[in-house]
Amino acid sequence: MEVMKQLRQRAIRDFVEQRPIRTQQELAAALRERGFRTTQATISRDVAELGLIKVSREGMAAYALPPRLIEAETSGEDRLRKLLADLPVEIHDAGLLLVIRTLPGSAHAIAAALDRARWPEVAGSIAGDDTLFVAFPDRGSLQRVKRRLLGLAGAG
Repeated sequence: MEVMKQLRQRAIRDFVEQRPIRTQQELAAALRERGFRTTQATISRDVAELGLIKVSREGMAAYALPPRLIEAETSGEDRLRKLLADLPVEIHDAGLLLVIRTLPGSAHAIAAALDRARWPEVAGSIAGDDTLFVAFPDRGSLQRVKRRLLGLAGAG
């Protein structure tokens, strides 16, 4: 990784730890104050590479560093449990899909944890910014996973 990228990403980590940063535009402004010149695409890549998520902070959705978990010691299900306990989620079924809504910037982290869990009932998933779609081969699989997710979220 090039030196400027390392310095910029370190600055981003510092910003999100120190104060609420709600948007990439706010992040760009903070970086400019520290002398970094960046494009929207660069900031978007940095946010993705750092795995930033949105959490409720001081009454607003703001970027945060993801929980630092040791990959080898944390199963996908453990990661999923932590995310679902920390993030507000709404889970609804639509046909053979589960639609999971959460805070902006957080759907990908949930999808990655679900993929890592390798639950046999899940046919696949796709995530946007705040919405995740999980596909199932049949209604029984969907209902089992829905109950499991609600249980992990503390709502079941």
